[in-house]
Parts: sequence; C-alpha cells; structure tokens
Amino acid sequence: MNRKVSSLFFAFLFVFMSGFAAAQHETEGEKSAEKVEHAEGDKPFNATKMIMEHISDSNEWHLWTTKDGNGEEHHTSIPLPIIIKDNSGWHTFLSKDIAHGHEHDGYTLHDGQVVSTKGIEKATLFAVISGKQKASDVFFDMSITKNTASMFLSVIFMLVIFLGMAKNYKKSQLPKGAGKLLEPVIVFIRDEVAIPNIGSVKYKRYMPYLLTAFFFIWFNNLFGLIPFFPGGANLTGNIAITSVLAIITLLITLFSANKDYWKHIFMPPVPLLLYPIMVPIEIIGIFTKPFALMMRLFANITAGHIMILAIISLIFIFKSPFLGFASVPLALFVSVLELLVAALQAYIFTVLSALFIGIAVAEHDHDHAHNDDDSVGHDTMVA
Repeated sequence: MNRKVSSLFFAFLFVFMSGFAAAQHETEGEKSAEKVEHAEGDKPFNATKMIMEHISDSNEWHLWTTKDGNGEEHHTSIPLPIIIKDNSGWHTFLSKDIAHGHEHDGYTLHDGQVVSTKGIEKATLFAVISGKQKASDVFFDMSITKNTASMFLSVIFMLVIFLGMAKNYKKSQLPKGAGKLLEPVIVFIRDEVAIPNIGSVKYKRYMPYLLTAFFFIWFNNLFGLIPFFPGGANLTGNIAITSVLAIITLLITLFSANKDYWKHIFMPPVPLLLYPIMVPIEIIGIFTKPFALMMRLFANITAGHIMILAIISLIFIFKSPFLGFASVPLALFVSVLELLVAALQAYIFTVLSALFIGIAVAEHDHDHAHNDDDSVGHDTMVA
C-alpha cells in the first residue's frame, strides 16, 4: 500500500512541478521563430522554422495542414485551455478563440504561442525573480500547453498500465497482459540498478521513484517518436521537464544523505592545506551532478528529433523528389535508432539517479579505507 502511495505521489509531483516549469519556460527556438517574417506570395521553405516548431512547446496541438485550390493553408489543431493572469484579472478560454489571427481579451496566437496584442510582455520565472520584470506589467501564462497535455496523457497511461498490473497480481503471482512485458524490466531495474548502487538494505525505499522516473522518461521518449496524435510532443526534449526531474533527484539525494556524506563534502580525507580547494569543488559537485542529468537527457532527445527533421527537410530544400530515395531510408534508420535511445536515456537517468542516491546513503569507513589504501600501496611497493 505504501509503495502505491509513493508511486502516485511521485507521479503527481512530476505533473505539478513540470507543468509549472513548462508554463514559465520559453526556449530560444520559440523566440527566434517569432521573429521570422514571410514575404507575400509563395513562402520559401524555412527548415529552421519548421524544425523549431516541431520541437518547441505550443498552446495548441497541431495535427495537419492542407491547402485548397487557391493555395490557402488550412490548419487542423486540437484546442487547448488558455489560462492567463494579468493586471486586469484572469482570462480563460480555448486556443481556437485566438488561432489564425483571431483576438480574444487582448491576446492572440502567434506561431503557436500566446502573445498580447496590447504589447504586454510574457512573464518568465527568472526575470520576475531577478526583478527585470514587474508583476504588474506582465501577464502570466499558466495554460495547458502541448507538452503539459502530453504529460497528463502519459501519466494516465502509466496509471492504467500499472494499476492493472497490481490488480492482476492480487489474483495471481503470474504476470498477465502488460505484466509479461514489463515485469522483466522492473526486475532488471531492481537487480541491476537499485541494489548494486544503493545496496540490498536500503534500495526498497527508493524503488518507487526509480521505477516512476524510468517509465516516465521511457514512455514519453516513445510517445515523442509517434508523428501523430497522441504522440509528437517533445516532452523529454524540453529543458524545463528534464530540469524538474533532475531537481527531484537532487532533493531526494540531499534529504537522504547521511552524516558520512556531509562529512566527505565538508571534511574530505585530504590534508588540511587542501581544504580551501577541495571543499568548494565538493560543493560544486553536488549541483553539477543533477545538471549533467538534465543536459544529457535534454540534449540527446532534442538532437535525435532535429536530426530526423533535418534529413527530411533536405527533400524540400533541394526540391528534388529523387533525394527522397536517400533521405527517407536514412530518416527511417535514425528513427529506429531513436527507439534504442529512448530506452537507453531512461536507463542512464535511472542508473545515475540510483548512483547519486547510493553515494549519499552509503556508510563510509574512512579509517578502514585509509588502512586498505596503505596496505595496497605497501604491497605494490614490495611487488
């Protein structure tokens, strides 16, 4: 029962924190896309704009675009809730009310992003905290974006799968349905990730988090490779999402750390003269570990999506259908490779999280370690 509660808690924490971070985050790609202006008449193919639109977050879930006989484009999208707070109060409506140049309550949709028609800037988390933006002069966008909606869908999918597995295990210890596929993965995470890195005594406490992180990342990596609804969202390629995952790992590590861990940070086993150098390095190391977690997942997933889209774009850049005989098979190969990367990145994130937690909860015997080192060094000199 406690494991179920822990798993549901982590799932809720992922959704709440990631949704908040995603609402505050605006990537450089989105900013550059907003600056693109097209000349009247035929629009030249802009590979950069197309790629950034596909990997960036959006306030609508775009499905497809068609052209009529006059060459006019018609976009088909799933509207998403718009929730805005400005100095005039709250504004709630659907993205379809401000799509395709329409205006509602002083807001419109430009390249999939909510912008103010009155010249009000969109609030960003760090700008407000640093004082560069005043809360009274900006609007706060707390809308359900494409990434947020995709995250909710993935969490619902996980709940359906794993609650169904739990229900089946109450009736029989033999796995059924999805359990036949996922049970070996769960056992692998337990035996090859949690126990070796955390230890056979303390690993059970952290299994709910490790399993939740692994399947959350893995499933969303796979959903991101599906080119149509409900896939296509670049959730794990959004640095706001990966940063929240890394912060959760950091918090669990810090709150689980024992006195030996902190002693190693502030009283490392080195001569006193080296303390002014080693102590700052150890403190910086506390934060570089989750930073590496964040950047590794973000960079690898984003790079994969960009590579596939860039290869496909070659057909439209050179305007040659014959190039498709080379680019399409290559893009297909990279897509198949991304299936491996999807599982690999989830595995790496889980392994490193378990490793960081294991370092924090491990019992260190410094005197014994020094004696062993001296013995090894002595034996080496004798040999």
